[in-house]
Amino acid sequence: MHQDDWHLTHDLDAFLGRAGDFLASRPALHTVPLTVLHNLRSRGANVYGEEAPVFGVLETDGRVEAVFFRTPPYWINLTSLTGEQAEALAARLASDGHRLPGVFAERGTADAFVEAWKRRTGSESGLWKSQRLYRLGELTPPEPAPEGASRIAVSADRAQLVRWIDEFAESIGEHGLQESGALADARIAHGGALLWETPDGTPVSLAAVTPEVAGQVRVTTVYTPAALRGRGYAGAVTAEASRAARASGAREVLLFTDLANPTSNGLYQRIGYRPVADFAVHRFTR
Repeated sequence: MHQDDWHLTHDLDAFLGRAGDFLASRPALHTVPLTVLHNLRSRGANVYGEEAPVFGVLETDGRVEAVFFRTPPYWINLTSLTGEQAEALAARLASDGHRLPGVFAERGTADAFVEAWKRRTGSESGLWKSQRLYRLGELTPPEPAPEGASRIAVSADRAQLVRWIDEFAESIGEHGLQESGALADARIAHGGALLWETPDGTPVSLAAVTPEVAGQVRVTTVYTPAALRGRGYAGAVTAEASRAARASGAREVLLFTDLANPTSNGLYQRIGYRPVADFAVHRFTR
């Protein structure tokens, strides 16, 4: 495996022409690239930041074996790599002068790339987050359900969504990486934000879902303000968002959890989510 086997481009359409079928062939494991690439096409190349995204494809005899993308200021995102493939990619990126803030990938791939990058650049690294990808099996809504009902957020809810998106991002250490107003607008536009309301109409919890791409939908931004937790709102709104996603025709309904949070991992398993794979985010420092 040589570093020149990787084909790098800033051209999203050219990248998708090469890698689209490969990504769609494993929609669960490729849920993040599928969703991010959809957002780049539908919301513009600068949706994640002003610096141009970069994409890479590893091909052997015309067959795609792996891909990566990076949307600065975010870390590089990798599909599954062997140790040799990770070494070749690290060599190519280092020789081209890329500076990476971190890496997100399945745990084994992330570990292999981290070691290769450290050898090539002298960088240090630290594990920032361990995550588990779950797939919905048989949905089991929580019983008893809390009082109230769910509804799709509309434009009148924008200020509420922006505030909760900001609070959620702050809670997971990602504040400021995305513009919350634009994200709220996108969620509202595709009907992808669900609120749980108490009987008097007060919103108390949020669960957002990504647009369907390649038959997969991912539940994301599940958030309940701290003062309202422990009352079953998050479980109820997540179950309803999951039901709606499946009813819309999605073949795969997915979500990530932080493995450091046993409460959320337990909650999602109780309503029917089953583990698929573990992922990791490592941050690089010099």
